[in-house]
Amino acid sequence: MVIVMHSGASREQLDHVVQRVKHLGLKTHITTGKGKSIIGVIGDTTEIDTGTFMPLPGVERVERVSSPYKLASREPNGKLLRSNTVVSVGNVPIGGNDIIIIAGPCAIEGEAQIATIAHAVRGAGANILRGGAFKPRTGPYNFQGLGLSGLEMLQTTGRSVGMPTITEVMSPQQVGLVVQYVDILQIGARNMQNFDLLKEVGKSGKPVMLKRGMAATIDEWLLAAEYILSEGNSKVMLCERGIRTFDDQYSRNVLDVMAVPIVKTLSHLPVLVDPSHGTGRKELVLPGAIAAIVAGADGVMIEVHHDPESARCDSQQALLPEEFKKLMCQLTKVAEAIGRNVCKSY
Repeated sequence: MVIVMHSGASREQLDHVVQRVKHLGLKTHITTGKGKSIIGVIGDTTEIDTGTFMPLPGVERVERVSSPYKLASREPNGKLLRSNTVVSVGNVPIGGNDIIIIAGPCAIEGEAQIATIAHAVRGAGANILRGGAFKPRTGPYNFQGLGLSGLEMLQTTGRSVGMPTITEVMSPQQVGLVVQYVDILQIGARNMQNFDLLKEVGKSGKPVMLKRGMAATIDEWLLAAEYILSEGNSKVMLCERGIRTFDDQYSRNVLDVMAVPIVKTLSHLPVLVDPSHGTGRKELVLPGAIAAIVAGADGVMIEVHHDPESARCDSQQALLPEEFKKLMCQLTKVAEAIGRNVCKSY
């Protein structure tokens, strides 16, 4: 259910409606656009009559939401159109006309490694530094990440090169620790439906990048985002990273580029693409990134390593710094050709 306030509604009238909703045991989420405030009513409203709120001062109309993802939906009732959400991380706006580049190693392996790569990607024009401190691996004997020391290295390096940082958080218990060190929390594909984790990152208030599960439908992906949004955290970004199909001979996953324009019609949230994990092959990263931008993605996430042969994970998909620099030149030209820009780092 959404409650649309009149364009001239006062703050007192808005607060009064919110208190009435809370009195009924429901939560609210307020968005403002085109001069009007919209109150999203969160919870089971099946027994609530829309006429309950109509007499309240400042209320223009009340309508039921048809979409199962009320807060993530672009058109919650088929009429209201939410403008694109822009998530600002430091001086980097994600979701506007500028295309954002996230780059860095799959895993943080040491101080010299993360510093070398950070300076390289920063110099080539990347906006946000990625690096895994906790690594969900298919096998229990594979490198699992450096944990706390990796977080400390990422924070120190990010500050030294002037870049916001992103890393994956794997459990609800890790959230309180990870938020102290990074600017964006990443939910990996394997944890897309870890609902306790989604709730916890929602409560954190930190920007969150939610990767699509390897076998998730688009509706399931958006409903996972709804868990975060329903906890009051509006700083949510989506990331397509490839889905698993019957053919894994030529690429690690199938990069579902068409998910980008589809999600853009369904949701107001920023959509990014990870062509590194989406393809699993370094020679496919550039075409995947170009396709993502042309399809309307708000950014791409690229794995870079200065010595891939010694990388402790995902060496086959990591670009060398000079390859990443060439990719940046190509993406800049593609962005300009479609009337967009690659975001400048300052």
